[in-house]
Amino acid sequence: MAHVHVVYAHPSDRSFTREVLDAFLHGLDDAGHTFTVSNLYAMGFRSELTVEEYERESGYRADAPVSDDVAAEHARLDAAGVWVFIYPVWWADCPARLKGWFDRVWTVGFAYKTTRAHTADKALVLCTAGYSVAELEASGCYEAMRTVMLTDRIGERARAGEFVVFGGSVLGNGDGGAERWAGVKAEHLARVAALAQSI
Repeated sequence: MAHVHVVYAHPSDRSFTREVLDAFLHGLDDAGHTFTVSNLYAMGFRSELTVEEYERESGYRADAPVSDDVAAEHARLDAAGVWVFIYPVWWADCPARLKGWFDRVWTVGFAYKTTRAHTADKALVLCTAGYSVAELEASGCYEAMRTVMLTDRIGERARAGEFVVFGGSVLGNGDGGAERWAGVKAEHLARVAALAQSI
């Protein structure tokens, strides 16, 4: 069994992204995995660097202390063999709250310029999107998003990475759209649960 840390970023409890989170956690439960969750909006996680944090990072001062909320995230990540990021695609990227999480949590001495031994076995990125995967691929956005998350933000911090987009929520608009989207959404949520169970 695996221990999983989930970083979740969406402000609404009534969103499709929240349904993805719930389906994923149920899948982990069904498979007997353990998990922790950082719900960034519910936590009120601060996304902006302070001047002190900026100076620590830009000066590569790994010996300087980090804030308590960042240290707590480090501990959750260190305790987990699998890291999961769940968020909506907004303007071809993650929400600012999650981008700020990377800015603050990926500190010198922890995420780079480090000799620390812990590397996750796997990082799994689950995104929701209005556009379908085919549309995102055609525009070049899919590959750009995948590269940013798996190559830049995750990189060698995990031994394996997977990037999955659950798109098509705009299908819910217009005549007959709700019925079409209901079918697509059900398929998406079944796949989310299967991904959780297969970790």
